[in-house]
Amino acid sequence: MSDRRGLLIILSSPSGAGKSTLARKLRDWDTSLEFSVSATTRAPRVGEEDGKDYFFTAEDDFRAMVNDGDMLEHARVFNNYYGSPKGPVQKAIDSGRDVLFDVDWQGAQQISNSTLKQHVLSIFILPPSIKELRRRLETRGQDAPDTIALRMEKSWDEISHWDGYDYVLVNDDLTETEAKLKSIITAERLRLSQQPKLVDHVRALQSEFEDTK
Repeated sequence: MSDRRGLLIILSSPSGAGKSTLARKLRDWDTSLEFSVSATTRAPRVGEEDGKDYFFTAEDDFRAMVNDGDMLEHARVFNNYYGSPKGPVQKAIDSGRDVLFDVDWQGAQQISNSTLKQHVLSIFILPPSIKELRRRLETRGQDAPDTIALRMEKSWDEISHWDGYDYVLVNDDLTETEAKLKSIITAERLRLSQQPKLVDHVRALQSEFEDTK
């Protein structure tokens, strides 16, 4: 048994708030952090590898996993299913490895209500302002104007669920937000529920105490 159980770390935010950048910085800080590999019923694209990019799954098999409780969260997007298989995550956290999830509020809610909820650490990233959120989307140069407009429309739906998370950070300074994220994860790794060997240690202390009487 590992000295500690891993955390199931959820990062959510509206597009442009800095979630992806912060996730990369967390993995640079701790290379043992794993990204959760999603399952999907869509066909592989050129260069994608099964088990690395996605677990490519037949629709009947995907539905069966959902019915059997083997998906931590799932959703249907553009006629295909996407979801997070429970098995690999369970194996990781039992081995003391943290798993990072980049999901929206609906996925976060499903995971937080799953059988692994005691290991969940959910964090929502807020932008300093809507004006700044738009500026970030425009200056990163990844999306056409109509796509930016759609992302802005969706942003408030995401933000409105901010209070369903364990921690909420306003990303007005990337360096400060990164430092706060690291502090949160460091502290949560010491949560009592994440330290299975503490029970044996306390029993040993009790035995030693009794022997000194």
